[in-house]
Amino acid sequence: MMILSGEKIIVLGGNAAGMSAASKAARMDRSLKITVYQSGNMVSYAPCGLPYYVGGLVADKASLIARTPEKFRESLGIDIRLNCRAVKVIPESKKVVVVDESSGNMIEDWYDKLVIAVGAKPVFPDFPGKGLENVFTVTKIDDAVKIKEALEAESIEDIVIAGSGYIGLEMLENFIRLGKRVRVIDRNNHVLSTFEGEISELIEAEIGKYDNVTLSMGESFEEILGASKVEAVKTDRATYKADMLIMALGIRPDTEFLRETGIGMLPNGAIAIDRKMKSSLEDIYAAGDCAGVYHRILGDNQYIALGTVANKQGRILGENLAGGSREFPGVIGSVVTRIMDLTIARTGIGESAAREKGFNVGTNFIKAKNHAGYYPGASPVYIKLIYETGSGRLLGAQLAGKSGVALRADVFAVAIQAGMTLDEIGYLDLVYAPPFAGVWDAVNIAANSSKNQE
Repeated sequence: MMILSGEKIIVLGGNAAGMSAASKAARMDRSLKITVYQSGNMVSYAPCGLPYYVGGLVADKASLIARTPEKFRESLGIDIRLNCRAVKVIPESKKVVVVDESSGNMIEDWYDKLVIAVGAKPVFPDFPGKGLENVFTVTKIDDAVKIKEALEAESIEDIVIAGSGYIGLEMLENFIRLGKRVRVIDRNNHVLSTFEGEISELIEAEIGKYDNVTLSMGESFEEILGASKVEAVKTDRATYKADMLIMALGIRPDTEFLRETGIGMLPNGAIAIDRKMKSSLEDIYAAGDCAGVYHRILGDNQYIALGTVANKQGRILGENLAGGSREFPGVIGSVVTRIMDLTIARTGIGESAAREKGFNVGTNFIKAKNHAGYYPGASPVYIKLIYETGSGRLLGAQLAGKSGVALRADVFAVAIQAGMTLDEIGYLDLVYAPPFAGVWDAVNIAANSSKNQE
């Protein structure tokens, strides 16, 4: 029998983690009084879809909104306060202070339990020219709307993207489709530096097929030039024409307002939590892009800012707010994205992380086919496996190819999470038919090839 608590819960942040937690808690215990304070004018939207809205693949911005505040209020009784940004938490008196972004008024509220799910903000150093027009970050729907509106001007021909991570490359793909000239600037020597070099080189080869794209790798961004609008950007090597600048230098937890509370944090400012989403402060919980997450392989808190992680953390947190005691099982960092005709995916840990953790590391990079080679349309699938020598335990997998990549990455993710060895993966009973796979799937081939190296 469920015990109704009637507690007052405040949630700071109303996107993936915050609304997942609030919704689950409200469904489990209707006596809870839940208030969500959200900076900005909407909740529960899909930031991962923003590049595709800019490129026109997603036609209606409304389709990026999972549920409106009115729906949350009507169906679950959650009180949502929009345009309210958290500025202070006072743990000793169990109070929060938020600012009404419309009026500037300060609001003080009290809680029995507090959820911090404020997410992350884009990294944007104070470069000269930061305030010029047509300089954008890509984190909110309003950002994407402004970019799309700016692209309507015929004068927008040359676009510079600072950063070659996931958002940078996804924006690049959509600008390519729109026929723009694009330059990508990154201080790293390879795009998507979280991937192994072999995979990054395949991405760069794919980008190299397009004459309207230039990669400026190993360059440090220094200055934004222009009168009222951006006209050029300067790096430590050269100055480049720019009618639009997309700043995609990464994100960091939006937790500066918590520094005075003494709450435990990771080095980058993410809130340290246990596997029940509890912080170091009593009755304060955290989840999503502002918090750490338990890593199943590394065995500690890591910063992995993904919508999949935020939603799962929020769901478990909501259950615990309603009286549960569930632990988050952890993640292994599974990611997939695309740049034009190339899909890239990773799961588990990379070679350098495995060595730093002290594993005896083996690696293997292979090229297989997405389906039977004699069947029309066969194309390469490239796979790099990272494993523990001796035990043969799989630690990580990274893949690239035109097709058949995402679901194979999921197979490797399940194998890693289950602690499977190369020998076990090599003999997995996977589906076979010529249009879909070879009699030995690329997954089996990669594992058996790696096993043979031991």
